Amino acid sequence: MNSTVGRRLLAEFIGTCLLAAIVIGSGIAATQLTADAALRLLINSLVTGMGLAVLILILMPAGGAQFNPVVTGADWLLGRRTVHRYGIGQAVAVIACQIAGAIAGAALADGMFGQAVLSPSHHHRAGTPLLLSEVIATAGLLLVIVTLARTGRLQHASWAVGAWIGAAYWFTASTSFANPAVTIGRSLTNSYAGIAPSSVPAFIGAQIVGGILGAVLAVVVVPIRANQPAARTQAQLAG
Repeated sequence: MNSTVGRRLLAEFIGTCLLAAIVIGSGIAATQLTADAALRLLINSLVTGMGLAVLILILMPAGGAQFNPVVTGADWLLGRRTVHRYGIGQAVAVIACQIAGAIAGAALADGMFGQAVLSPSHHHRAGTPLLLSEVIATAGLLLVIVTLARTGRLQHASWAVGAWIGAAYWFTASTSFANPAVTIGRSLTNSYAGIAPSSVPAFIGAQIVGGILGAVLAVVVVPIRANQPAARTQAQLAG
C-alpha cells in the first residue's frame, strides 16, 4: 500500500468516525437538554450539518472526504474510464474503513456521554414513507456531489453537502440517514439517533437506490462532452 492510499484510508476512517460521533453525540446531548421534539431535531440537524461541512473541508485533500459507501461506489463507477480511476480493491478498502469508522464513532459518542457502548438500538424505523425518504435524501446528496464535481465547483462541497443533509433532516420522514456506514454505526447505539439492526437492511437498500438515481440524474443533467476534460472530484468523481 502506498502512502497516498494509506492517507486516504486513514482520512476516511477518521472522518466517518467523527461524523458518526457528531450525529449520535448531538442527539444524546439534545435529549439531555430538552424534552421538546422539534428543538431536539433542530440541535441534531444543525450540529450534524456544521460538523459534516468542517470534516469535508479539512479532510478532502487527503483523498476525497467521502465518508459514505454510496459516494465511494459512485466515485469508483464514474471514474473507471478516466485518468483518475482506481481498482475495486481500493474502493472496498475505503468502504471497510468507513464502516469501521462509523462503528468506532458510535462507541465514542456513547462513551463520552456515559451510555452503554455498542449496545444495539431498540428504535425500529420502518415503512414506505421512511424508505422513500431515504431514497430522496440519498439521491439529493449524490446529485449535489456529482453535479459539483462535473462542473468543477468542488470548493463548494463542504457547505453544500452540509446544507443538504441539514435541510433533509427536516423535509424527510426518516431524518436523512443517507449513508450506509453511518446507518450501521447508528444501529449500535440505543440512543436518540439509533436505528434497530432489523431496520438497517431496508434503509441501506433504499440508500443504494437513491444513490444510483442521484448519480444518473447528475450525469444526465450535466453531461461531459468528448472534448471537455472531466472536472476534479471529491475523490476524482467526474466520470
